[in-house]
Amino acid sequence: MRVILAQPRGFCAGVVRAIEIVERALQKYGPPVYVRHEIVHNKRVVETLKAKGARFVENLSEIPPNAVTIFSAHGVSRNVQVEAKKRGLPVLDATCPLVSKVHNQGKRYVGQGRVLVLIGHAGHPEVEGTMGQVPGPVLLVQTEKDVEKLNIPPNTPVAYITQTTLSVDDTRGIIAALQRRFPDIEGPDTRDICYATQNRQSAVRSLSALVDVILVVGATNSSNSNRLREIGEEAGKPTYLIADGSELKPEFVRGARVIGLTAGASAPEVLVEEVIDALRRFGPVEISTLDGREETVQFRLPAEVADVTTVDAFGRA
Repeated sequence: MRVILAQPRGFCAGVVRAIEIVERALQKYGPPVYVRHEIVHNKRVVETLKAKGARFVENLSEIPPNAVTIFSAHGVSRNVQVEAKKRGLPVLDATCPLVSKVHNQGKRYVGQGRVLVLIGHAGHPEVEGTMGQVPGPVLLVQTEKDVEKLNIPPNTPVAYITQTTLSVDDTRGIIAALQRRFPDIEGPDTRDICYATQNRQSAVRSLSALVDVILVVGATNSSNSNRLREIGEEAGKPTYLIADGSELKPEFVRGARVIGLTAGASAPEVLVEEVIDALRRFGPVEISTLDGREETVQFRLPAEVADVTTVDAFGRA
């Protein structure tokens, strides 16, 4: 059995930064520290940090007075920021800088007097945070059909922003639909979608030409992991989203001679290794890695924890 690993795969710089913030906060301040929402969408990451003393909550009301509070990588609304400030909670913001960039784009467009459209998935924490950051109405669209339903006069100045973890192809189609309806429209290029999202999607497209089956390691509530699964399926290859090696079923790979293996941006490499170990139960495995982009992006940590040295649970200093 041949296994080809996608390159790149797994953790992106925003996820690494978010996990490091929690790790360093635990070391500097001691447990518990409180994280609003899952720091990233991966059960193994969350459980590992829980074991070290991180406590994950959905509402600030669950956080005791003066407790160290961390906002997840997905970002939060202004209301959450204001509430934390009113309560005097010491906050470390682990919002991915690329998500913050989208927030700033939206604010700028609204400041120009444009009606703002957000391309994203309803209910996703990043979308809720973005809609809550922009000082004005934000119209959410998820499909090209949603664009046709927008109750906006065609000559209205419009702008769009996007959730960072969407499929580049899907987003391109929605942007084109917006441009057809509204001649006075501005927005970022699809190249401004998160670099890690684009790189992982491109790798899966390349992988699909070489393999019989694709396995995507990631959580079911991870938007970017689900997009990777969809891209594999669109390429005509059976594609399965699994959390770890324990979810690998024999029928997923039965009859497959070459298996493609990738991981969403919030999935640690240890889970990929567990899937490889699970594949070895079915016979010898020959592993190779797809040629792909080497990612060297690093994001600056908050000043409060930048001087703390630690090794996180996933082996990085």
